[in-house]
Amino acid sequence: MAVYTDVSPEELEAFLATYDLGRLRAFKGIAEGVENSNYLLQTEAGSFILTLYEKRVNPADLPFFVGLMEHLATRGIDCPQPVRNREGVALGTLAGRPALIATFLLGTSVRRPTAANCAALGAALAGLHKAGADFTALRRANALSVAGWRPLYEQAGERADTVAPGLSALIADELSVLEARWPTDLPAGVIHADLFPDNVFFTDGRLSGLIDFYFGCNDLLAYDVAICLNAWCFEPDGAFNQTKGRALLAAYQGERPLGADEIAALPLLARGAALRFLLTRLVDWLNVPPGALVRPHDPLEYLRKLRFHRSVTSPRDYGIIEGVSP
Repeated sequence: MAVYTDVSPEELEAFLATYDLGRLRAFKGIAEGVENSNYLLQTEAGSFILTLYEKRVNPADLPFFVGLMEHLATRGIDCPQPVRNREGVALGTLAGRPALIATFLLGTSVRRPTAANCAALGAALAGLHKAGADFTALRRANALSVAGWRPLYEQAGERADTVAPGLSALIADELSVLEARWPTDLPAGVIHADLFPDNVFFTDGRLSGLIDFYFGCNDLLAYDVAICLNAWCFEPDGAFNQTKGRALLAAYQGERPLGADEIAALPLLARGAALRFLLTRLVDWLNVPPGALVRPHDPLEYLRKLRFHRSVTSPRDYGIIEGVSP
């Protein structure tokens, strides 16, 4: 989350007038994240999140996000729900941007996930994958999968070396490997694609909800697992914590066993996930709009993770035993 587009009180009050949420009491920008403009709203009806869609979001994809969140809720997934206006419409326009109001989810995210947190996340991720299996009314291709990485690399170009010496050549080498070897025949379905710790809420030690579905798409389910291994199982010093990896994978498999082909592909998928976030963070780092209320994430964090994945020789390095369910 972040704030790129300012909203005046007058604009917001006019927008809210089309909803049955009562009068506006307060609103403030949310600085975390880097993708869309987000505000915390407080009205007479309670607390809500207002999102203005920016940057990489294609307006044509917005019905997919709305439909996905509504579908997952009917399948028992705790996630924000789009708020529809008096005409039954969820999506509107505010300050020249597509806009959505969603329900506010209670809970807090964890900054330093424990193995228990990783296990809860693994089970929730599998539950999300199963809940999304029959969401077939709408589809959304993953614009940030392997076919989208080279265009991101070209946006950064030689400027990548201003972030780290030799980074441009390393990315070019990695792209060549991943483009040649990326799997296409693994089980696929709806994935979250951005399930970082700040998008997962806990209450009294229990996982209480998942948020920020605006990278949700149809892609390889095991790729979503690889994204979570990257996001949840590394320590601040860059070391992969195999205990956390084992907990995440065992809990996931307890709900949805991975196939032997998915397990074998994990090292490559983890490399791809690391490169994807290295590239998007790199482009954001090099192109922060002047005056934006945003804190870009450090791309070098994912360079360190990518180097670890390049050294992996077996899925066992992630805490899983090949071909054996936990």
